[in-house]
Amino acid sequence: MRTTVIAYRLFDVADEINLDQVQAIWHSRNKISSRLRLDRISTKSITFHDPPVLVELGYHEMVIGGVEYLVEVKARIQDLGVICILFNIPPEEDISYKDYLNLVLAVEELPDEEFRKFVDATMETIGPACTNQNISGYDEDFVVYYFQDPIPADWDIVPFLLKDPSPVNEETREAALANRFSYADDVAWLAWDSAVVYDPTGSMDIPDLLEFANAQYLELRYYDNFLNHAIDKTYDVIEDKANLKNIDVLQNIRDELLETMADVSSLTSNITNALLVTEDIFYAKVYARYLKLLKASVWQENIELKMQVLQRCYNMLNETVTSHHLEQMRKYNITLLAVIALILLGIALFK
Repeated sequence: MRTTVIAYRLFDVADEINLDQVQAIWHSRNKISSRLRLDRISTKSITFHDPPVLVELGYHEMVIGGVEYLVEVKARIQDLGVICILFNIPPEEDISYKDYLNLVLAVEELPDEEFRKFVDATMETIGPACTNQNISGYDEDFVVYYFQDPIPADWDIVPFLLKDPSPVNEETREAALANRFSYADDVAWLAWDSAVVYDPTGSMDIPDLLEFANAQYLELRYYDNFLNHAIDKTYDVIEDKANLKNIDVLQNIRDELLETMADVSSLTSNITNALLVTEDIFYAKVYARYLKLLKASVWQENIELKMQVLQRCYNMLNETVTSHHLEQMRKYNITLLAVIALILLGIALFK
């Protein structure tokens, strides 16, 4: 049975990554790279603003769940500032259900260091293409159990989707299998951090779409947290009464807020517009459902609400700073008028 377990780990590594520069750097080292393209649909149906770059990191022997595998490692680099490390883990063709389930559970326990060393190595190569390079500590992981041959009829895929071998009731089973999609001979079951995909053609379109959606979700989480810190910093400044009398401090935090709002607005716009669906097709439905499972819209709403909070803080600070400048201007004008009056009086007295 032709099957593979694909473990994904996504890392936020920069504000943006210049993918043309990534490819130029990679090719200058005589290494192969390619751009993401969904191969079973029209390119006009789903358009990537800047298709991610896939680079190969070789084959590596790994012991997973006590079994040694020759794992193919790749990295997918996105302009959003995300690098995804992929482990393609090939089970034996005659693997039993019990051993496959053990592999499912063992992959879930893969240590972060296994992925981190590959993202570090990739960053060493593509660093010049990154804007504000920084591995933030934000990451996401998910797994695709991919079958090119039919899944045996006596295999229960619910423990794969739940990553849990424990028995479940009928309600839980129905919920786990509810997000099922099929176009022709293929079929995919989605969960928020896993998927079971059967496709006799070997197409990787569904896994690629899920990976892209996870990257968008990761970045939304990152910027939501970024705004939390910006709000906390602003409140700390405002709540300190001493700062309310220091116009330089207020002006600095006002200017920082304006820059933060502009940057976040631009970057989150890039996230939401990174993939454009122009037709109501099968893949569009899969993509939309998976974003719903991730609750991506909730994170988008949180970001919008926090941007509104920052806007109100900015307006208040700007009003305070502007009032101070107007008061300073008024005092300056009064002083200037007084000086002019004295000069005129002096001229009149000496005539």
